[in-house]
Amino acid sequence: MRKIILSISLLFSMIIMAQDVKKTTTNSALAGYYTSGKKLGFTAIDSLFQMNIGFRVQSRIGYGQAEGKSGVVEGEIRRMRLKLDGFVVSPKFGYKVELGFSARDIGTVIVGNSGNVILDGVFFYKPNNDLTFGFGQTKLAGNHQRVVSSGSLELTDRSINNSKFNIDRDLGIFVEYAKTKKDNFYYGLKGSVSKGEGRNWIKTSDDGVALTGKVELFPLGAFTKNGSEFEGDLMREKRPKLMLSGAFCQNNNSTRSQGELGNLLYESRTLKSVFIDAILKYNGWSATGAYMSRATHDPITVDASDITKTQAVFVGHGYDAQLSYIFPSDYQIIGRFSTQKVHDDIRTKSPNVDEYTIGVSKYLFGHKMKVQTELTYDNIDKFGSSATNNWYARFQIEIGL
Repeated sequence: MRKIILSISLLFSMIIMAQDVKKTTTNSALAGYYTSGKKLGFTAIDSLFQMNIGFRVQSRIGYGQAEGKSGVVEGEIRRMRLKLDGFVVSPKFGYKVELGFSARDIGTVIVGNSGNVILDGVFFYKPNNDLTFGFGQTKLAGNHQRVVSSGSLELTDRSINNSKFNIDRDLGIFVEYAKTKKDNFYYGLKGSVSKGEGRNWIKTSDDGVALTGKVELFPLGAFTKNGSEFEGDLMREKRPKLMLSGAFCQNNNSTRSQGELGNLLYESRTLKSVFIDAILKYNGWSATGAYMSRATHDPITVDASDITKTQAVFVGHGYDAQLSYIFPSDYQIIGRFSTQKVHDDIRTKSPNVDEYTIGVSKYLFGHKMKVQTELTYDNIDKFGSSATNNWYARFQIEIGL
Protein backbone atom coordinates (compact mmCIF):
# COMPACT_ATOMS: atom_id res chain seq x y z
CA MET A 1 0.00 0.00 0.00
CA ARG A 2 2.85 2.37 0.83
CA LYS A 3 4.30 1.79 -2.64
CA ILE A 4 0.97 2.54 -4.30
CA ILE A 5 0.53 5.78 -2.32
CA LEU A 6 4.12 6.78 -3.14
CA SER A 7 3.55 6.12 -6.86
CA ILE A 8 0.34 8.19 -6.92
CA SER A 9 2.08 11.02 -5.04
CA LEU A 10 4.89 10.92 -7.59
CA LEU A 11 2.38 11.16 -10.45
CA PHE A 12 0.69 14.27 -9.04
CA SER A 13 4.06 15.85 -8.24
CA MET A 14 5.08 15.38 -11.88
CA ILE A 15 1.77 16.84 -13.09
CA ILE A 16 2.23 19.94 -10.93
CA MET A 17 5.82 20.33 -12.09
CA ALA A 18 4.84 19.96 -15.74
CA GLN A 19 2.10 22.56 -15.39
CA ASP A 20 4.46 25.05 -13.73
CA VAL A 21 7.20 25.00 -16.36
CA LYS A 22 7.04 27.42 -19.30
CA LYS A 23 7.79 26.17 -22.75
CA THR A 24 9.62 29.33 -23.83
CA THR A 25 11.48 30.14 -20.61
CA THR A 26 15.21 29.97 -21.22
CA ASN A 27 16.00 29.69 -17.48
CA SER A 28 14.18 26.35 -17.23
CA ALA A 29 15.67 23.01 -18.18
CA LEU A 30 12.27 21.60 -19.19
CA ALA A 31 9.49 22.63 -21.51
CA GLY A 32 6.03 21.48 -20.43
CA TYR A 33 3.03 20.78 -22.64
CA TYR A 34 -0.46 19.33 -22.51
CA THR A 35 -2.39 18.30 -25.61
CA SER A 36 -4.91 15.57 -26.33
CA GLY A 37 -2.42 14.10 -28.78
CA LYS A 38 0.66 14.13 -26.55
CA LYS A 39 -0.98 13.69 -23.15
CA LEU A 40 0.84 15.47 -20.36
CA GLY A 41 4.60 15.71 -20.45
CA PHE A 42 7.79 17.64 -20.69
CA THR A 43 10.81 17.86 -22.99
CA ALA A 44 14.30 19.03 -22.16
CA ILE A 45 15.19 22.38 -23.77
CA ASP A 46 18.11 20.71 -25.53
CA SER A 47 15.69 18.02 -26.81
CA LEU A 48 17.77 15.19 -25.33
CA PHE A 49 14.96 13.83 -23.15
CA GLN A 50 11.18 13.58 -23.30
CA MET A 51 8.59 12.04 -20.98
CA ASN A 52 4.86 11.71 -21.60
CA ILE A 53 2.62 10.84 -18.67
CA GLY A 54 -0.70 9.04 -18.84
CA PHE A 55 -3.01 7.32 -16.41
CA ARG A 56 -6.41 5.66 -16.47
CA VAL A 57 -8.88 4.20 -14.02
CA GLN A 58 -11.74 1.77 -14.69
CA SER A 59 -14.37 1.69 -11.91
CA ARG A 60 -16.91 -1.08 -12.18
CA ILE A 61 -20.03 -2.39 -10.46
CA GLY A 62 -22.13 -5.36 -11.49
CA TYR A 63 -24.54 -8.11 -10.61
CA GLY A 64 -24.38 -11.71 -11.75
CA GLN A 65 -26.18 -14.97 -11.17
CA ALA A 66 -25.20 -18.55 -11.95
CA GLU A 67 -27.99 -21.05 -12.48
CA GLY A 68 -29.09 -22.58 -9.20
CA LYS A 69 -27.04 -20.18 -7.08
CA SER A 70 -27.61 -16.88 -5.32
CA GLY A 71 -26.77 -13.66 -7.12
CA VAL A 72 -23.44 -11.93 -6.57
CA VAL A 73 -22.77 -8.19 -6.44
CA GLU A 74 -19.34 -7.07 -7.65
CA GLY A 75 -17.59 -3.75 -7.25
CA GLU A 76 -13.96 -3.03 -7.96
CA ILE A 77 -11.34 -0.79 -9.50
CA ARG A 78 -10.83 -3.13 -12.45
CA ARG A 79 -7.75 -1.34 -13.71
CA MET A 80 -5.64 1.55 -12.47
CA ARG A 81 -2.64 2.17 -14.71
CA LEU A 82 0.24 4.63 -14.89
CA LYS A 83 1.98 5.04 -18.27
CA LEU A 84 5.26 6.75 -19.09
CA ASP A 85 6.85 6.96 -22.54
CA GLY A 86 9.25 9.16 -24.46
CA PHE A 87 12.85 9.15 -25.63
CA VAL A 88 16.40 9.65 -24.38
CA VAL A 89 19.17 11.43 -26.36
CA SER A 90 17.23 11.12 -29.65
CA PRO A 91 13.70 10.20 -30.78
CA LYS A 92 15.34 7.08 -32.24
CA PHE A 93 15.87 5.75 -28.70
CA GLY A 94 12.47 5.39 -27.03
CA TYR A 95 10.99 3.73 -23.99
CA LYS A 96 7.63 2.70 -22.59
CA VAL A 97 6.73 1.92 -18.97
CA GLU A 98 3.30 0.81 -17.75
CA LEU A 99 2.47 -0.04 -14.15
CA GLY A 100 -0.73 -1.60 -12.80
CA PHE A 101 -2.05 -1.00 -9.28
CA SER A 102 -5.42 -2.78 -9.21
CA ALA A 103 -5.87 -6.03 -7.28
CA ARG A 104 -6.10 -8.09 -10.48
CA ASP A 105 -2.92 -6.54 -11.87
CA ILE A 106 -0.87 -7.05 -8.72
CA GLY A 107 -2.18 -10.49 -7.82
CA THR A 108 -1.69 -12.15 -4.44
CA VAL A 109 0.96 -10.40 -2.35
CA ILE A 110 3.09 -12.78 -0.27
CA VAL A 111 6.12 -12.34 1.97
CA GLY A 112 9.16 -11.59 -0.18
CA ASN A 113 7.04 -10.59 -3.17
CA SER A 114 5.75 -7.01 -3.40
CA GLY A 115 3.24 -7.80 -6.14
CA ASN A 116 3.18 -8.01 -9.91
CA VAL A 117 3.13 -4.26 -10.60
CA ILE A 118 5.20 -4.10 -13.82
CA LEU A 119 3.16 -4.51 -17.01
CA ASP A 120 5.48 -2.98 -19.64
CA GLY A 121 9.11 -2.02 -19.47
CA VAL A 122 10.60 -1.88 -22.97
CA PHE A 123 13.23 0.11 -24.85
CA PHE A 124 12.95 0.90 -28.56
CA TYR A 125 15.34 1.75 -31.36
CA LYS A 126 13.85 3.28 -34.52
CA PRO A 127 16.48 3.61 -37.28
CA ASN A 128 13.73 5.06 -39.52
CA ASN A 129 9.95 5.64 -39.54
CA ASP A 130 9.21 2.15 -40.88
CA LEU A 131 11.33 -0.11 -38.66
CA THR A 132 11.36 -0.58 -34.87
CA PHE A 133 13.43 -2.84 -32.63
CA GLY A 134 12.48 -3.43 -29.01
CA PHE A 135 13.97 -5.10 -25.96
CA GLY A 136 12.21 -5.68 -22.65
CA GLN A 137 8.75 -6.74 -21.49
CA THR A 138 5.62 -5.91 -23.46
CA LYS A 139 2.68 -7.53 -25.29
CA LEU A 140 3.36 -10.25 -27.84
CA ALA A 141 1.84 -9.77 -31.29
CA GLY A 142 -1.07 -12.17 -30.94
CA ASN A 143 -4.83 -11.72 -31.18
CA HIS A 144 -5.82 -8.18 -32.15
CA GLN A 145 -8.20 -7.58 -29.24
CA ARG A 146 -5.40 -8.52 -26.83
CA VAL A 147 -2.94 -6.13 -28.49
CA VAL A 148 -5.47 -3.28 -28.27
CA SER A 149 -5.29 -1.47 -24.93
CA SER A 150 -7.93 -2.49 -22.38
CA GLY A 151 -8.79 1.22 -22.25
CA SER A 152 -9.75 1.15 -25.94
CA LEU A 153 -12.37 -1.62 -25.80
CA GLU A 154 -16.05 -1.20 -26.71
CA LEU A 155 -17.20 -3.50 -23.89
CA THR A 156 -16.00 -3.62 -20.29
CA ASP A 157 -13.57 -6.46 -20.97
CA ARG A 158 -12.15 -8.77 -23.61
CA SER A 159 -13.89 -11.94 -24.78
CA ILE A 160 -13.83 -15.34 -23.07
CA ASN A 161 -11.53 -16.60 -25.85
CA ASN A 162 -9.00 -13.89 -25.14
CA SER A 163 -8.94 -14.93 -21.49
CA LYS A 164 -8.09 -18.53 -22.47
CA PHE A 165 -6.10 -18.36 -25.72
CA ASN A 166 -4.18 -15.06 -25.76
CA ILE A 167 -0.37 -15.05 -25.41
CA ASP A 168 -0.11 -11.98 -23.19
CA ARG A 169 3.08 -10.12 -22.21
CA ASP A 170 6.59 -11.56 -22.19
CA LEU A 171 10.26 -10.56 -21.94
CA GLY A 172 12.22 -10.67 -25.17
CA ILE A 173 13.41 -9.04 -28.39
CA PHE A 174 10.83 -7.50 -30.72
CA VAL A 175 10.86 -6.17 -34.29
CA GLU A 176 8.17 -4.37 -36.32
CA TYR A 177 8.07 -3.14 -39.92
CA ALA A 178 5.32 -1.15 -41.65
CA LYS A 179 5.33 1.54 -44.32
CA THR A 180 1.96 3.19 -43.77
CA LYS A 181 0.02 4.42 -46.81
CA LYS A 182 -3.07 6.56 -46.35
CA ASP A 183 -5.28 5.29 -49.18
CA ASN A 184 -3.30 2.42 -50.73
CA PHE A 185 -2.59 -1.19 -49.85
CA TYR A 186 0.22 -1.80 -47.36
CA TYR A 187 1.29 -4.46 -44.90
CA GLY A 188 2.94 -4.72 -41.51
CA LEU A 189 5.23 -7.42 -40.11
CA LYS A 190 5.85 -8.16 -36.43
CA GLY A 191 8.02 -10.76 -34.75
CA SER A 192 9.64 -11.63 -31.45
CA VAL A 193 11.81 -14.10 -29.59
CA SER A 194 10.77 -14.15 -25.94
CA LYS A 195 11.26 -16.07 -22.71
CA GLY A 196 7.89 -17.83 -22.89
CA GLU A 197 6.72 -17.75 -19.25
CA GLY A 198 4.93 -14.39 -19.19
CA ARG A 199 5.48 -11.14 -17.33
CA ASN A 200 7.83 -10.94 -14.33
CA TRP A 201 8.14 -14.74 -14.15
CA ILE A 202 10.84 -15.99 -11.77
CA LYS A 203 9.30 -19.13 -10.26
CA THR A 204 10.68 -21.66 -12.75
CA SER A 205 13.17 -21.81 -15.62
CA ASP A 206 13.56 -23.94 -18.74
CA ASP A 207 15.51 -24.08 -21.98
CA GLY A 208 12.58 -23.14 -24.23
CA VAL A 209 11.72 -19.82 -25.88
CA ALA A 210 8.59 -18.48 -27.58
CA LEU A 211 8.75 -17.57 -31.27
CA THR A 212 5.98 -15.24 -32.49
CA GLY A 213 5.25 -13.80 -35.94
CA LYS A 214 2.38 -11.72 -37.31
CA VAL A 215 1.32 -10.29 -40.67
CA GLU A 216 -1.15 -7.39 -40.94
CA LEU A 217 -2.74 -6.43 -44.27
CA PHE A 218 -4.45 -3.09 -44.99
CA PRO A 219 -6.05 -3.51 -48.46
CA LEU A 220 -7.83 -0.12 -48.38
CA GLY A 221 -5.09 1.94 -46.72
CA ALA A 222 -4.56 3.22 -43.20
CA PHE A 223 -7.36 3.82 -40.71
CA THR A 224 -7.88 7.46 -39.65
CA LYS A 225 -5.75 8.39 -36.63
CA ASN A 226 -4.55 4.78 -36.15
CA GLY A 227 -8.13 3.57 -35.91
CA SER A 228 -6.99 -0.05 -36.15
CA GLU A 229 -5.52 0.35 -32.64
CA PHE A 230 -8.86 0.96 -30.88
CA GLU A 231 -12.31 -0.60 -31.07
CA GLY A 232 -15.31 1.20 -32.52
CA ASP A 233 -15.41 3.64 -35.43
CA LEU A 234 -14.93 6.81 -33.38
CA MET A 235 -13.46 8.54 -36.45
CA ARG A 236 -16.54 7.69 -38.57
CA GLU A 237 -14.43 6.60 -41.54
CA LYS A 238 -15.52 8.35 -44.74
CA ARG A 239 -14.25 5.41 -46.80
CA PRO A 240 -14.33 1.72 -45.81
CA LYS A 241 -11.17 0.59 -44.01
CA LEU A 242 -10.18 -3.04 -43.59
CA MET A 243 -7.48 -4.90 -41.69
CA LEU A 244 -6.75 -8.62 -42.03
CA SER A 245 -4.15 -10.29 -39.84
CA GLY A 246 -2.71 -13.67 -38.98
CA ALA A 247 -0.31 -14.61 -36.19
CA PHE A 248 1.45 -17.76 -34.99
CA CYS A 249 3.26 -18.44 -31.73
CA GLN A 250 5.26 -21.53 -30.80
CA ASN A 251 6.12 -21.64 -27.10
CA ASN A 252 8.81 -24.31 -26.68
CA ASN A 253 8.96 -26.35 -23.46
CA SER A 254 6.38 -24.20 -21.70
CA THR A 255 5.82 -24.85 -18.00
CA ARG A 256 2.41 -23.11 -17.76
CA SER A 257 -1.03 -24.29 -18.88
CA GLN A 258 -1.63 -21.27 -21.17
CA GLY A 259 1.96 -20.57 -22.16
CA GLU A 260 2.55 -17.10 -20.71
CA LEU A 261 -0.38 -17.54 -18.32
CA GLY A 262 -2.03 -20.25 -16.28
CA ASN A 263 -1.15 -22.88 -13.72
CA LEU A 264 2.15 -24.75 -13.48
CA LEU A 265 2.37 -27.96 -15.49
CA TYR A 266 3.93 -31.12 -14.08
CA GLU A 267 5.77 -31.63 -17.38
CA SER A 268 6.82 -29.09 -20.00
CA ARG A 269 4.97 -28.94 -23.31
CA THR A 270 5.47 -27.13 -26.63
CA LEU A 271 2.37 -25.03 -27.37
CA LYS A 272 1.30 -23.80 -30.80
CA SER A 273 -1.16 -20.90 -31.05
CA VAL A 274 -2.90 -19.46 -34.14
CA PHE A 275 -4.72 -16.11 -34.37
CA ILE A 276 -6.74 -14.75 -37.31
CA ASP A 277 -8.50 -11.35 -37.22
CA ALA A 278 -10.59 -9.14 -39.50
CA ILE A 279 -11.68 -5.54 -38.82
CA LEU A 280 -13.94 -3.39 -40.99
CA LYS A 281 -14.93 0.22 -40.20
CA TYR A 282 -17.11 2.64 -42.13
CA ASN A 283 -19.32 5.61 -41.26
CA GLY A 284 -19.73 4.74 -37.58
CA TRP A 285 -20.03 0.98 -38.13
CA SER A 286 -17.39 -1.43 -36.86
CA ALA A 287 -17.38 -5.19 -37.47
CA THR A 288 -14.72 -7.57 -36.17
CA GLY A 289 -14.19 -11.30 -36.35
CA ALA A 290 -11.54 -13.42 -34.67
CA TYR A 291 -10.35 -17.04 -34.52
CA MET A 292 -8.00 -18.35 -31.81
CA SER A 293 -6.59 -21.79 -31.10
CA ARG A 294 -3.97 -23.60 -29.03
CA ALA A 295 -2.63 -27.12 -29.60
CA THR A 296 0.00 -29.41 -28.11
CA HIS A 297 0.96 -33.07 -28.08
CA ASP A 298 -0.57 -34.89 -25.08
CA PRO A 299 -2.04 -31.91 -23.13
CA ILE A 300 -2.48 -33.84 -19.84
CA THR A 301 0.61 -33.64 -17.61
CA VAL A 302 1.07 -35.95 -14.60
CA ASP A 303 2.88 -35.50 -11.30
CA ALA A 304 5.66 -38.12 -11.30
CA SER A 305 5.47 -38.46 -7.49
CA ASP A 306 1.67 -38.86 -7.42
CA ILE A 307 -0.01 -40.02 -10.63
CA THR A 308 -3.42 -39.02 -9.29
CA LYS A 309 -2.42 -35.35 -9.71
CA THR A 310 -2.71 -33.90 -13.20
CA GLN A 311 -2.64 -30.48 -14.86
CA ALA A 312 -3.85 -29.92 -18.42
CA VAL A 313 -2.77 -27.48 -21.10
CA PHE A 314 -5.82 -25.47 -22.17
CA VAL A 315 -6.21 -26.62 -25.79
CA GLY A 316 -9.03 -25.99 -28.24
CA HIS A 317 -10.32 -23.13 -30.35
CA GLY A 318 -12.74 -20.22 -30.27
CA TYR A 319 -14.52 -17.64 -32.44
CA ASP A 320 -15.56 -14.06 -31.68
CA ALA A 321 -17.89 -11.83 -33.72
CA GLN A 322 -18.56 -8.22 -32.73
CA LEU A 323 -20.67 -5.48 -34.33
CA SER A 324 -21.19 -1.88 -33.20
CA TYR A 325 -22.52 1.48 -34.37
CA ILE A 326 -21.65 4.91 -33.00
CA PHE A 327 -24.33 7.58 -33.46
CA PRO A 328 -23.31 11.19 -34.19
CA SER A 329 -24.29 11.91 -30.56
CA ASP A 330 -21.42 9.58 -29.46
CA TYR A 331 -23.78 6.98 -28.05
CA GLN A 332 -22.92 3.46 -29.15
CA ILE A 333 -24.67 0.10 -29.34
CA ILE A 334 -22.58 -3.10 -29.35
CA GLY A 335 -23.22 -6.80 -29.72
CA ARG A 336 -20.77 -9.68 -29.36
CA PHE A 337 -21.00 -13.46 -29.71
CA SER A 338 -18.23 -15.82 -28.59
CA THR A 339 -18.05 -19.58 -28.78
CA GLN A 340 -15.30 -21.63 -27.14
CA LYS A 341 -14.70 -25.31 -27.89
CA VAL A 342 -12.13 -27.25 -25.87
CA HIS A 343 -10.22 -30.20 -27.31
CA ASP A 344 -11.62 -33.69 -26.68
CA ASP A 345 -8.55 -34.53 -24.57
CA ILE A 346 -9.57 -32.02 -21.87
CA ARG A 347 -13.34 -32.19 -22.34
CA THR A 348 -13.85 -33.80 -18.91
CA LYS A 349 -11.87 -30.97 -17.26
CA SER A 350 -13.10 -27.84 -19.06
CA PRO A 351 -16.53 -26.94 -20.50
CA ASN A 352 -17.55 -25.61 -23.87
CA VAL A 353 -18.99 -22.10 -23.58
CA ASP A 354 -21.19 -19.84 -25.70
CA GLU A 355 -21.45 -16.20 -24.65
CA TYR A 356 -23.83 -13.45 -25.84
CA THR A 357 -23.31 -9.79 -24.92
CA ILE A 358 -25.14 -6.55 -25.71
CA GLY A 359 -23.96 -3.14 -24.56
CA VAL A 360 -24.60 0.60 -24.69
CA SER A 361 -21.81 3.15 -24.26
CA LYS A 362 -21.49 6.92 -24.17
CA TYR A 363 -18.19 8.48 -25.23
CA LEU A 364 -17.55 11.80 -23.49
CA PHE A 365 -13.97 12.23 -24.75
CA GLY A 366 -13.31 9.24 -26.97
CA HIS A 367 -11.90 6.23 -25.13
CA LYS A 368 -10.30 8.57 -22.58
CA MET A 369 -13.59 9.22 -20.83
CA LYS A 370 -16.59 6.98 -21.34
CA VAL A 371 -19.51 5.25 -19.64
CA GLN A 372 -20.17 1.59 -20.51
CA THR A 373 -23.03 -0.78 -19.70
CA GLU A 374 -23.52 -4.36 -20.80
CA LEU A 375 -25.61 -7.48 -20.26
CA THR A 376 -24.04 -10.92 -20.82
CA TYR A 377 -25.52 -14.42 -20.96
CA ASP A 378 -23.36 -17.58 -20.80
CA ASN A 379 -24.32 -21.12 -21.79
CA ILE A 380 -21.84 -23.51 -20.14
CA ASP A 381 -21.79 -27.09 -21.41
CA LYS A 382 -19.99 -29.36 -18.92
CA PHE A 383 -19.12 -32.93 -19.85
CA GLY A 384 -21.60 -35.47 -18.52
CA SER A 385 -24.12 -32.96 -17.20
CA SER A 386 -26.78 -30.61 -18.49
CA ALA A 387 -25.77 -27.12 -19.60
CA THR A 388 -26.00 -24.28 -17.11
CA ASN A 389 -27.04 -20.72 -17.88
CA ASN A 390 -25.37 -17.76 -16.20
CA TRP A 391 -25.75 -14.03 -16.70
CA TYR A 392 -24.32 -10.76 -15.43
CA ALA A 393 -24.84 -7.01 -15.90
CA ARG A 394 -22.10 -4.37 -15.57
CA PHE A 395 -21.73 -0.61 -15.35
CA GLN A 396 -18.27 0.89 -15.82
CA ILE A 397 -16.78 4.38 -15.98
CA GLU A 398 -13.36 5.00 -17.46
CA ILE A 399 -11.34 8.18 -17.19
CA GLY A 400 -7.79 8.64 -18.36
CA LEU A 401 -5.17 10.92 -19.78
